[in-house]
Parts: sequence; structure tokens; C-alpha cells
Amino acid sequence: MALMITDDCINCDVCEPECPNDAIFMGAEIYQIHPDKCTECVGHFDEPQCQQVCPVSCIPFNPAMRESKEELQAKFERLQASKA
Repeated sequence: MALMITDDCINCDVCEPECPNDAIFMGAEIYQIHPDKCTECVGHFDEPQCQQVCPVSCIPFNPAMRESKEELQAKFERLQASKA
């Protein structure tokens, strides 16, 4: 499943540069995660990097975007192919 950023976000700017898929962007008031680009860092890292650096732990898994590791890997591969 993709990750999401909750209203607890303090706009500290540390998550955005950590995302290898450029899925994190500034929304109207807080950062947001584009679910079609979020692979939970599958294909890049063992753990979601944004969760690791977030000082307020406001980046949980999005229950509305459930995906298996295989689906996340396939999304990673599609994203990489589109970059080429």
C-alpha cells in the first residue's frame, strides 16, 4: 500500500528529498504523497525513507491503497521504465 501524510505534518521539508520516486510534493497546506508513485521504497530501500526521517511520525500506511510487495515491485519497475 502507498503511504500517506497526516495532518500532523509540520512541513519540516525532510521527507520530500528522501523519496526516490518523487512521490512527495507540497499540497495546499502540508506535504502529500502521490499514491501512483509511492512504492514504499520497494526497489530502492528496505524501509520507506520518508518514515525514517519524519520527526513527528506522520507518515503511516494508507489503508485505502493496499498493495502487495509484488504489486509494489511491479509499480517500481513501471516507474523506472518510464524514466528511461
